[in-house]
Amino acid sequence: MTYKGLVFFDLDGTLYNAHSEVDAAVAIALRQLRANNYLPIIATGRSPLEIQDALATTGIDSFICLNGSYIQFEGQSVYQGTIPTPVIEATVATAKAAGEAVAFYNDQAIRITAITQAGKDAYNYVNSDLPPVDPDYYLNHPVYMMLILTNNNDQAYTEPQGTNLTFYRNTPYSIDTVEKDCSKQTGIKTLIKSQNLSGIPTYAFGDGTNDLPMLDYVDYPTVMGNGIPEAKAKAKYITSKNTEGGIIKGLRHWGLI
Repeated sequence: MTYKGLVFFDLDGTLYNAHSEVDAAVAIALRQLRANNYLPIIATGRSPLEIQDALATTGIDSFICLNGSYIQFEGQSVYQGTIPTPVIEATVATAKAAGEAVAFYNDQAIRITAITQAGKDAYNYVNSDLPPVDPDYYLNHPVYMMLILTNNNDQAYTEPQGTNLTFYRNTPYSIDTVEKDCSKQTGIKTLIKSQNLSGIPTYAFGDGTNDLPMLDYVDYPTVMGNGIPEAKAKAKYITSKNTEGGIIKGLRHWGLI
């Protein structure tokens, strides 16, 4: 099928409202977008397990999750970026020595090494429950993303592992951590190449740090009114806040609905 455009949506602070849900009016707009022959695609740092309600509400079945580490197109998995076990082991050791924790993510489960205050704060920040504790999960399962749960101890992780991993601090309490040079941009490129979708106009809506590579790549980057200054600097259009109809306003601005 030939689409008129590919439209990528971040979730937190973008497609989601303040309660980490998709407003009914936004869901209607996304279904209209699809009816107009534009393909909506979620691009998020969240796990596939965390976005099932959003998929059901919007009818979207293609997504880039875990900051480019897990990609699904029309219900079929097309890419998994696995972090090497020795790299995970070193990161876990750093966290343990600092009295901190790490969460492990793939498309089947989320597990955490220990319960800490930063962990509680991080999951509360995105309206999610704390995952079950299993410090050895990574030894027997693939890990596509780690969530380092720390308030301000970034350098303890980024300095020794900067050649192996890419870090996105997306909350005051946590750092999304993926394979080196993995991003929403690499996820978009992989999806487009794997599905022969090159030459189709690309749009993206975002607000935060992990959206910057995506905004750099697409033809029509749109940033929410609540977006960080670095994101707004990359925008061709700045729309309203995510809580003030920004998605619908942005889609109308580009003539997509």
